[in-house]
Amino acid sequence: MTRFLDKFRSNPSGNLSDTSLQDADSMLPSTQPAWGPLDLTLDGIVLLDEKAVILDANARALEFLHSSLPAITGYSLWDVVSQEVAREHEDATEVALASSALYSFIAHESFENSWVEYTFRQRPEGYVVNLREADPARKYQRLLEDSKRYNQLIFEANPNAMWVFDRTSLRIFAVNQAAVQFYGIARKLFMTLGMEALFPEGEGAELLRSLQTDKEDQSDMRLCKQRKVDGKEVLVELAWSQVKWNGHQAVLVSLADISDRHLADSVLKQSNAELQKTLLAQQVELKNVRHDLLTFTQAVSSDLPDSLHVAHGFAARLAEKYSLVLDDQGRHYVRRIQASISQLAKLVDDLRTLAQLPLRSGTPAMVDLAPVCLSLIADLRKRDPDRDVAIEMDSSLMLVGNKGLLTTAMACLLENAWKFTSKKPEAWIKVGLLPGKVPGELILLVADNGAGFDPGYSGNLFTAFQRLHSSADFPGNGLGLAIIKRVAQVHGGTVWAESPDQMGASFFMSLPQELPRTT
Repeated sequence: MTRFLDKFRSNPSGNLSDTSLQDADSMLPSTQPAWGPLDLTLDGIVLLDEKAVILDANARALEFLHSSLPAITGYSLWDVVSQEVAREHEDATEVALASSALYSFIAHESFENSWVEYTFRQRPEGYVVNLREADPARKYQRLLEDSKRYNQLIFEANPNAMWVFDRTSLRIFAVNQAAVQFYGIARKLFMTLGMEALFPEGEGAELLRSLQTDKEDQSDMRLCKQRKVDGKEVLVELAWSQVKWNGHQAVLVSLADISDRHLADSVLKQSNAELQKTLLAQQVELKNVRHDLLTFTQAVSSDLPDSLHVAHGFAARLAEKYSLVLDDQGRHYVRRIQASISQLAKLVDDLRTLAQLPLRSGTPAMVDLAPVCLSLIADLRKRDPDRDVAIEMDSSLMLVGNKGLLTTAMACLLENAWKFTSKKPEAWIKVGLLPGKVPGELILLVADNGAGFDPGYSGNLFTAFQRLHSSADFPGNGLGLAIIKRVAQVHGGTVWAESPDQMGASFFMSLPQELPRTT
């Protein structure tokens, strides 16, 4: 076995020789360690060929490399060291040794949290590498160099335009690529400029006045203009900070172009002003419309019912006093007049209800709709005593809402179900409460086995004056479901309907269940 020391015995000229000599101890048992004088040094020593392949290493080097000699012999040094060391230093070492016989670097072994100094020396047929623990001074120097390098990388890669100028001479001595592109100034020319060259007249002096040399780490931010190479001035948001940069007392400047944002802000302010003007005009128009609607509602509520009442009275007197004089056709006309007056009176009542609903919202409270429904159903039975309709309803329908509005909605829903089951020999109506789709919500249900409706037209159900059935089959004015929808909206809920295979209909009203807060 060739001793490690034999690789470094001096030849007659005094140079290191890598000629292998006959090992005098080759007959020793293989378990006996072969020590040489270089094994006593604290340095690790690795012998490489011209391609950085490991030929030999002493015991101390094997400790640094955390391996045995058989395991690493024949492998490249860069395959043996940690990946982070190889990634950071392999290319730089190759470049340095191409022009120099000596190269050193300090590497941090993060796994061991240690610092190792690698020194490469050329020899006739390869390299000798010394490995030693880096002393504190070299370690901190390396940390400082890394910090500077990382800061430089961050500075160069920053997407914001950045440049640095000397606080005393005001000369620019560092600039990143983003600044080169922003100003359109070549880097070499940039480094010859003073900071005032980038500012329009007077604005640079204002920045200089804000610098207080007696304060460390001072910084500020302001809006100002910058001048590009073509003379164009742009509005920027400029931030500066006093720093120490490669031994200089310097000022680091960072800026962001806000010309487009400023223009957008101006357009937005103008749009907001126009929108505000339009909104005020619409508010005035809405106020006038509401006033006109109120006037109309009051007229409908007072004058029109009186006129309809008079007309209905005269029609009744005509039928009573002159029925013997009138023929069948005349008596038919009188009945048609009476029916039309009654229908018009009902339409006026429903229109008045629909218009006044928002004014009747009131304060929601806990209410039981079961007694309300029983009373409404009793009125329907009195009006149509010959009908036998089965009613299925829970004994209690407790929920939060406005009792007056909910009574109006239930009257419309029950009357709608009563009307559309009129042609069914065994009619039934179901009233109940279901849990909502979201917490804190109940759904009021009114279902029947009546005529149903075409699901394709369900979107028109709750629109005023929209009818899906002939008035000859089912009389009405088309306002009942619109009133139901308005009641749900006043409560913050919604309405919808279902009619599977047009076999009956189910109407749903969602009602948020939140009691008003008491102070």
